Amino acid sequence: MENDRSRNYQKELDSLISQIQKNGTVPRLLLHCCCAPCSSYVLEYLTEYFEITLLYYNPNIFPETEYIKRINELKRLVGEVEYKNPVSFAECSYDGEKFISAVKGLEDCPEGSERCFVCYELRLREAAEAAKNGGFDYFTTTLSISPYKNAVKLCEIGERLAQEYGVKYLPSDFKKKGGYLRSIRLSEEYGLYRQDYCGCVYSKAERERKKAGKAQSQI
Repeated sequence: MENDRSRNYQKELDSLISQIQKNGTVPRLLLHCCCAPCSSYVLEYLTEYFEITLLYYNPNIFPETEYIKRINELKRLVGEVEYKNPVSFAECSYDGEKFISAVKGLEDCPEGSERCFVCYELRLREAAEAAKNGGFDYFTTTLSISPYKNAVKLCEIGERLAQEYGVKYLPSDFKKKGGYLRSIRLSEEYGLYRQDYCGCVYSKAERERKKAGKAQSQI
């Protein structure tokens, strides 16, 4: 099945979950997570049907203090919420140079374009490999909950890696069914830190330019 904008990933996920319920199984899911706010709704939703291991692998995040802040907030969320099925945590060491190397030559690409697609694959490949090594039934990512992330491209990369590694990719566009709005409400409920840039040094610089431009226009 081709990945294109005519596909409804939420309907595909609904169909898959319906089959899981009919089978009476609780599959193991390796869920790549980017931050606590994005993970809040995705965990609330998917732990009804899956046993989840969170994979925090985000070498794109800059600076390292931001990386630590986000991972600690995610750990706090998981520690405070009771989920229907077990949730465990797999933390990777920080390796910012790996991201810098991966996107070399794409530094000036605008946010949401080719540099981001390389970043998607960098993180999803780690998730696919971890899912294969851990004997998981599925892998996916929380990234599609963001209105700034390309769900079509994420699923395209995920399904290609699924074929390469032999682990099924869970089709998803978590912003659907009010997912993004629910994540905002959950963030408020748990007092979660919500960052104002995607994570990398380039998105941080772009955000600072926009803030400076907005401030200048108000003078």
